[in-house]
Amino acid sequence: MITVTTMTPAQLARFEARLLAERAEAAERAAEFGDVMGEVRAARSGASADDEHDPEGPTMTQEWSQRTAVLADAQHELTEVDLALARIADGSYGVCSRCGKRITVARLDARPTATLCIDCARLER
Repeated sequence: MITVTTMTPAQLARFEARLLAERAEAAERAAEFGDVMGEVRAARSGASADDEHDPEGPTMTQEWSQRTAVLADAQHELTEVDLALARIADGSYGVCSRCGKRITVARLDARPTATLCIDCARLER
């Protein structure tokens, strides 16, 4: 049971602007780390790169793992923001996907991509 959001046009515009800014930042991070991943991939493929025994710094495997995690986080954030923007467009933004009740503006201020009201989010834990 989805109800139409009860937010004012000004509130929706504010959240849309914030989500677009977050999307731009996440896209920039994803692009940056995508480029860095290419550099790490190239360094890892070097036949002479035996860094697994180098006591001076992180190994290529460590570097790869850390950067893969950051890239995955940025891509996940992009997906969540895109879904939130789609909810703004279809009028369901600010409506709990579980119970259909309104998600408070305070919760959306804290987590603008939230799909659950605070009560349903607690039940999910």
